[in-house]
Amino acid sequence: MNPWPDLRPILKGIDWAVIGGVATRAYMPERMTKDLDILVHKNDGEVVVKKLEGAGYRIVSQLAIPGYLMTSPEGVEVDIIFGAYTWLKEALGHPGHDSAGYPVIELPYLILLKLTAQRAQDWADVSRMLGWASDTELDAVRAVVKRYTPDDLEDLESLIYIGKKEQEIPPDMGNG
Repeated sequence: MNPWPDLRPILKGIDWAVIGGVATRAYMPERMTKDLDILVHKNDGEVVVKKLEGAGYRIVSQLAIPGYLMTSPEGVEVDIIFGAYTWLKEALGHPGHDSAGYPVIELPYLILLKLTAQRAQDWADVSRMLGWASDTELDAVRAVVKRYTPDDLEDLESLIYIGKKEQEIPPDMGNG
């Protein structure tokens, strides 16, 4: 597990959650990623930036989406994403937690984020997380996708199928 900066004491009292590659470790084996992505409500964005700056973080640049790329005092990249999703208050109000105790966006909402990103790595993450998910977790994902992005249901079912098929492949296959 990578040592990511602990933002919990800095952002105490603000709803936020880890998203992106680091969040996936709560739902599948950890994969390498170079930065820590967090999601905050757009109305809290500037407060979050000020709190981080007060703790020695510095702004590197604005992101292509609302938010900033910052670096920790140790040089770790942290993307602060300012969200305005209809489901955001619900998701940030009840985050899950990863093995290190960080607040992590729950699986259904992480799936929503990654489906809308439409990058190859995000879709690979989605199929892998869904392959590791229990039937109860899959039902929760289906319900959230149906509620917020029903047009994605067919793609979701395909990604569930792919993820479950990948779980069936013996670990020594493909090492030939």
